[in-house]
Amino acid sequence: MKIKLPIILLTTALLLAACAPATPIEPTPDVLAIRTSAASTVISELTLTAAAFTPTSAPPTETATPETPIATATLILATDPTQVALGTPGAICDDYSFDLTTLDVTIPDGTPMTPGQEFVKTWKIKNTGICTWDTNYKAIFSYSSPPNNNMNAQPIPLSALVAPGQEVEVSIQFKAPTTPGEYTGYWQMVNAQGIPFGKKDFILIVKIVVQ
Repeated sequence: MKIKLPIILLTTALLLAACAPATPIEPTPDVLAIRTSAASTVISELTLTAAAFTPTSAPPTETATPETPIATATLILATDPTQVALGTPGAICDDYSFDLTTLDVTIPDGTPMTPGQEFVKTWKIKNTGICTWDTNYKAIFSYSSPPNNNMNAQPIPLSALVAPGQEVEVSIQFKAPTTPGEYTGYWQMVNAQGIPFGKKDFILIVKIVVQ
């Protein structure tokens, strides 16, 4: 039995068509290569962007000019506004204090006197300032009761220098009034220039009773 050629060719074509894939197979992409290419692209774009915003030259650095120090003297006011201490913050040049238990060396308050009697009142005080007292420092009359009666006072000059922190006895010679009664005098220290100093609580008092 003879088979016709056209039939053979048709059969062959059908067999080949059945064996061939339905769609063409695309090559598998190289994932690593794609990631590398993308990263290179991003880095390149960042480099171009940074270059666009980078100044061509840095601005000149300003050099701070040190200020010229100004020499000043510190003035610290003491209790009395006329008293100052130079260069020592918080310090007072002239100041004093005392201990009430040792203040009255002679003539305690209320000591009886005869009319016209002379006496010497002595107080013990302490130099609490930072300045040394010379022999021109003394106590001066402030006021009295009855008023305007200093009892003929004669301040006695200091006999030696008084350094800060030292105690000293300050004396004044008085004469009791001739009229009986109670007499009180209030005294304050002054420096060599005659300027009063010391706190108001540390007034020196002499009080006698003339009989």
